[in-house]
Amino acid sequence: MNFLWLMLTVLVFCALVKLGFWQNSRALEKELRLARIEQLKSQNPLSLQQVNLLAVNENINDMPVLIEGVFDELTTFLLDNQVNKGRLGYRVYQVLMAEQYAVLVNLGWVQGSINRQELPKIKPLSGKHYIHGNVRLIEVGIQLQEQVFSDVQWPLRIQQVELDKFSTLINRKLLPFVIYVEKNSEVGFEKNWQPIVMPPEKHRAYAFQWFSLAIAWIILMVWAKFGARKKSENNQNNNSPLKKEA
Repeated sequence: MNFLWLMLTVLVFCALVKLGFWQNSRALEKELRLARIEQLKSQNPLSLQQVNLLAVNENINDMPVLIEGVFDELTTFLLDNQVNKGRLGYRVYQVLMAEQYAVLVNLGWVQGSINRQELPKIKPLSGKHYIHGNVRLIEVGIQLQEQVFSDVQWPLRIQQVELDKFSTLINRKLLPFVIYVEKNSEVGFEKNWQPIVMPPEKHRAYAFQWFSLAIAWIILMVWAKFGARKKSENNQNNNSPLKKEA
């Protein structure tokens, strides 16, 4: 019984502490990225060719770019389930042909219809444009169901940005990153993205909660163990024959 109590206490305590340290590490990552973004603001924007060369040995995430290219108005992707100020909508992506490269560009957010069968009516960009924005490396999240593009109709509703699949779909090799158009640009739609969704302060608050739970767990288990033992001893003393005779 003592062994099981000890194992349960230690395992839960270690798990809670580990979660606290994980939140702390996430806060540090966010702080470093925010500092890097501030540093990159003073850097001159790069071309796609420069970014592509730097990608071999450097972290290109958040780097500023200035590119001139022509949008393919026939291929528009609508990223589903994007919430903006309590409204459900889509993020609009189009392929830009620039400097012999094809790159996917995030043009902003548009509101969706209550009827899920209806896609928003948008006018795809066409012709030559100058795009000032930032590089974003795409992290593919957990997928409950794999995206399969069999009967393709444009604009295409998507659940995640998967550049390899999109490349096959459009018969062009897309660069392994996406360009997010800067917020004050007139190109595109409503720009509501943030480079970091959860700030470092929130991660540290969560870390404090996990560490507090770890301490509370130890106190609870010690109290449950020794408090129960003391209560049992008191009951035995109260029921002892000597005390009854007295």
